[in-house]
Amino acid sequence: MEETIVSGQQVSKLWEFYEELNEIVYVADPDSHELVYMNRRAREIYGIKSQEDLKDRKCYELLSGSSAPCAVCNCDKMRPGFFLEEVRYDPVIKKKLALKDTLIEEGGRRYRFELAVDLGAWEQQNIGYEANEVMVNEALRLSLAAHTPDQSIAVLLEYLGQALTSERFYIFEETDRNTFDNTYEWCASGVVPQKENLQNVPFEVVSLWYREFARGENVIIKDLEQVKDVDRVVYDCLKPQNIQSLVVSPLVSEGKIIGFYGVDNPPRRFLAHITTMLQILGHFIVALLHRRNHVRRLEELCFLDQLTGIGNRHAVHDYVNRIKPEESIGIVYCDVMGLKKENDTEGHLAGDKLLLRASECLRKIFEGYALFRVGGDEFLAVCTGMAEEELSKRVEALKCRMREKNAPMAIGCVWRADAAESIDRLLTLADDRMYEDKRVLYATEFREMARD
Repeated sequence: MEETIVSGQQVSKLWEFYEELNEIVYVADPDSHELVYMNRRAREIYGIKSQEDLKDRKCYELLSGSSAPCAVCNCDKMRPGFFLEEVRYDPVIKKKLALKDTLIEEGGRRYRFELAVDLGAWEQQNIGYEANEVMVNEALRLSLAAHTPDQSIAVLLEYLGQALTSERFYIFEETDRNTFDNTYEWCASGVVPQKENLQNVPFEVVSLWYREFARGENVIIKDLEQVKDVDRVVYDCLKPQNIQSLVVSPLVSEGKIIGFYGVDNPPRRFLAHITTMLQILGHFIVALLHRRNHVRRLEELCFLDQLTGIGNRHAVHDYVNRIKPEESIGIVYCDVMGLKKENDTEGHLAGDKLLLRASECLRKIFEGYALFRVGGDEFLAVCTGMAEEELSKRVEALKCRMREKNAPMAIGCVWRADAAESIDRLLTLADDRMYEDKRVLYATEFREMARD
């Protein structure tokens, strides 16, 4: 039986979110102590071959090697929506772990949820240990309390950037084009953001950095002028950004470098401190990126129409709930004409092509606005902040585009100066007007057939 968990307002499938994380995750019944779930990483570490092997296993037996419930068990202190945190050395797996525990309630059952971050790299560092411990713990606490992976990453970068009194903290991820995109950044007050300018960065810019990354090393530039003659490509990239110094560290997933993250212009006295901390947090950031990818995939499945790639009916409800009442709103409701006939006479592949042509028409004319497929042959465009005259022009342009692409649609249109009126009422009104246009179009078609 597939189980789900609820955390705050976010409902997610536990297995899909956490199965591929590199951090240790397990779920147990707090009353019986029976293990309910362990992710792949946890199963590998504790020698569990499959999920089925957890049946009737007690958490204290497997995780702590004890014959009775742990004396330090904190289940009685847990409550939904809050994390209990501590750093503890695990004698069973011989690792220092940052533990994040919470209680989850779903379907009349309670679940103890624990995420453990491996802090083993700390054992190799003596300088700045206590400062690193406090900073990393607080960064993890704030990050894990965020509602989404993107928010978690943003909170993490902000906290670290502020704590280190640096100018910029950022993440770069590899693309399938052998380039890098700056996907996240935090900037101090007065520092010009660079993220938009740092998309599709060629691999050649950081090729020398990757040699250091391959050896498991961070890259430390204490004075940019010192690399001017050594790595002119990097110098020319960093100089316009007013970077004088930086520390960057690789992001490694399953032995493969997938990007890097780092900090610009930190105080010189913090360089060794930052190097240690980046090594510690790299695995956690990779875990957040993996979780983000899982969430995005789930959102695609839940909110995107798989044929056309635009929003589906579920996405409509999510979108309209975020419309500001003071904004003007235009709604264009469309029904593809002749889809059933196309499917019956030419086959469903031809019908799909008709739907794709119709969606392409809408994409072209209403680019930048919200588009949805709300039924088998029905499409919807929602345009906020658009003047009534502009909406009328675009509807006429849509009709021309439909004729060019042989994608006939009936259209119903509604515009209001603000969105104070019920959105459901406006959708119904646009739908009614679309059906009236459809009736007229069919009547015209029958008249033409009769003349022929």
